[in-house]
Amino acid sequence: MSVAVIADIIGSRTLPDRTEAQRVLDETVVHVEHDAPSAERMLQPIVGDELQGVYPTLAAAMASLLLLRLALPDGIECRYGIGVGALGEVPSRVGALAEGPGWWAAREAIEDVHAKQRRAIPGARTWVVAAAGEEEAPVRLANAYLLARDQLVSDMNERVRRLAYGRLLGRTQAELAGTEGITQSAVSQALAAAGVGALAEGFHGLRGGL
Repeated sequence: MSVAVIADIIGSRTLPDRTEAQRVLDETVVHVEHDAPSAERMLQPIVGDELQGVYPTLAAAMASLLLLRLALPDGIECRYGIGVGALGEVPSRVGALAEGPGWWAAREAIEDVHAKQRRAIPGARTWVVAAAGEEEAPVRLANAYLLARDQLVSDMNERVRRLAYGRLLGRTQAELAGTEGITQSAVSQALAAAGVGALAEGFHGLRGGL
């Protein structure tokens, strides 16, 4: 069953250049989808600071959103709500409108992760909610994984995120060192200190299930 994803830009009203931030976000979404195609409907701006997309599975959504988090530069971050449930559309004069339990669940997930971020888990960025009648156990496991994963990524600086992105996509440490203009030893140390090995193992587990 396809899953719905809603993303919103964190602190969009305080960004120094909202237009430029939107441009960078849109280009990064396209870049990630080019590097690791997975979306049924790529994340796209809907209104205000919100984006919506559709992925074929929960694993596909989680894998793609990890790459997006790693690819975004400092200063531009999003929260992500993933909804597991039936997706539908309501016709209107301006085109089909997203509707259905999966979208309602994604909206609830955005609100949940926002609350967690404000309170005890500032590194939280991604959450999953299952619509009524959907299996809960996979969602609980996914959220346990996402809490740990998000904390790892939230602790990274922009360079380490770039290095992690490259490693997840199979680039060698030597290639990354050349791109960044640093030594291979420095790449190895940065990846190890940030826990990228565990991040990569989880990512490949998600991709392997697609």
